[in-house]
Amino acid sequence: MKTTEAILETNKKQKKFYNNNSKQNLFTTIWAKFRNGLLNTIRKNIGIQDQAYLLHKEWFGDLSSKRVLDLGCHSGNYWSLYLAENAKDYLGIDLSDVAIDKLNERLKPFPNAKAEAVDFLSDDFAEKDYDLIYAYGVLHHFENINILIDKLNEKLAPEGEIISYDPLETSLPIKIIRILYRPFQSDAAWEWPLTKKTFYQFQKAFVIKERRGLLGKSKWVAFLNILPISENNKKLIGQKWHQQDWHESSASDSAMFSCMHLTMLMQKK
Repeated sequence: MKTTEAILETNKKQKKFYNNNSKQNLFTTIWAKFRNGLLNTIRKNIGIQDQAYLLHKEWFGDLSSKRVLDLGCHSGNYWSLYLAENAKDYLGIDLSDVAIDKLNERLKPFPNAKAEAVDFLSDDFAEKDYDLIYAYGVLHHFENINILIDKLNEKLAPEGEIISYDPLETSLPIKIIRILYRPFQSDAAWEWPLTKKTFYQFQKAFVIKERRGLLGKSKWVAFLNILPISENNKKLIGQKWHQQDWHESSASDSAMFSCMHLTMLMQKK
């Protein structure tokens, strides 16, 4: 397992990769088209994406008295500007200074908001006592979960909360695909989808107030295209499967681990 120093060195490579818009190899490009093309289409068509975003907004609660850290936000995620406008104090951080320059331009209307290009694990990032850390698609970029958990606890205020959204590598078909794909992956050094072990590490370290799994049964909607049924019926089936994933994963580990994505509301103990 990598040390903090080793991860910081890896993150310098990650920064360079995103700052220079480094080209992905063929295998990573194919996976990206599957992930950002087919899966995103499914998420949009059957309401998975919107339901997750609305749940996050519900989890934010009243932001007027909260210090918010938008972790790994790049040039701004879906909720970055909402958080910046409504929080008592907002800081967005990312490795990419190119992305942060863009975000700072977008943050100009909000006097209590700013963005910095800094490594979350670095000593250069000294601020703490955050009431909320929003980590959309971020926590799985840390290979050493123990180091990440320690840093999250260090940065959180008492009873502070984390909202996360990350890929899971616990569904057997997806795990097999990822194992076959990983040796050819351009960004493998900082891509570590959550495993059962890492989930239980988070569960031990924080109070998981709520969790929802996504793309469990509903990931198979893609195969409905080969069946002679209408688009509307495909959508209705997909919505039914998604709601089953959504509700069953909140209480059942097996249902949650069948999913491709996991979002959690965690609180500092």
